[in-house]
Amino acid sequence: MRRLTTTTVLLVTAWSAMCAAPGCSRQRPYSLGAASQYHTSPKLVAMTTPQIERGKPRPVLDSVGWVIGIPGKIVLWDRRIDNHRVSPATETAVAEYLAANELSGVKVRVNQYAPMEEWRRLRANQSVGWGWRYTFGTFSWLGYTIFPGRIWGGDNYNPYTNTLSLFSDVPAVALHEGGHAKDFSRRTYPGTYAAIYALPVVPLWHEGVATRDALGYLREFGSAEEEREAYTLLYPAYGTYVGGAVGDVIPGVGLAAYCAAVAGGHVAGRVKASRIEPRERMSPRSDWTGLSTMLPPRTVPPDAEYAAQESARAGRSLLNEEPFSEGAGPTPFPAEELQASGPTAAAP
Repeated sequence: MRRLTTTTVLLVTAWSAMCAAPGCSRQRPYSLGAASQYHTSPKLVAMTTPQIERGKPRPVLDSVGWVIGIPGKIVLWDRRIDNHRVSPATETAVAEYLAANELSGVKVRVNQYAPMEEWRRLRANQSVGWGWRYTFGTFSWLGYTIFPGRIWGGDNYNPYTNTLSLFSDVPAVALHEGGHAKDFSRRTYPGTYAAIYALPVVPLWHEGVATRDALGYLREFGSAEEEREAYTLLYPAYGTYVGGAVGDVIPGVGLAAYCAAVAGGHVAGRVKASRIEPRERMSPRSDWTGLSTMLPPRTVPPDAEYAAQESARAGRSLLNEEPFSEGAGPTPFPAEELQASGPTAAAP
């Protein structure tokens, strides 16, 4: 009887992951964000320059991080998860998303460890009440400092410092984290909204909002290949939270529920991806001035491979095929190559 009950729970969990995943219901038109909608700290915005920074290459350290990230690669079935080799294509994708949604106060750290700078951002982020900043925010900063993502991985958004930390070379994952930033920036009480994330089951809401935003953005402005990649990755990723929530509520089924939900997410993601019709990619806004002001001057290339690619593309803009101004920053990938950076047929 107990085995039958456990089996039923697992089947329901897998089905829930397939049906409750964001985007399975009726799709709404995507809405770009605007600066006027956000509750931001002017002091924090003033210190968010450059908006995107990249950590220096540390081959030994990044190799250790790659190995530690193997479980994540297996769960999402993609070797780019926590690979600590984030390409300019992924960097440009998140820059494009932030520019389109006017999220000028969001800091992006690409494979970077900067505890002192994050502490200063925590103190400056007056959009979050000081009570939350110096309790939950301090604990979050301590976790960042003691267990650096540069080693342990884990792409994430920190609402207390308004910072994205990226360690995976997957544009869809970067956009998902950007969706968190957009969601939190719209909240009147972002500190309270962040604190309740620690409660059981509640993360399903936060993760659902961010996943839905990333999928909607790619459905509206991305290529078919980019949207397919997002479904095959973000659905099983959401399944990890469904499985975790079931394990929190029903003792004794944690690992089994987790595996069932992830499997359900993989199935649902592939079904959704198979229904996407081919199409070209388009720019979200026609009045952009470019991304070069968001991207910092690259003093050290991410690695020899990407350095050679960037050299071959010198002077071309992602948005309008016009040359960047001298010293404006790294050369982004053109749109057609962003599309080509999607997953292979064998990896979701």
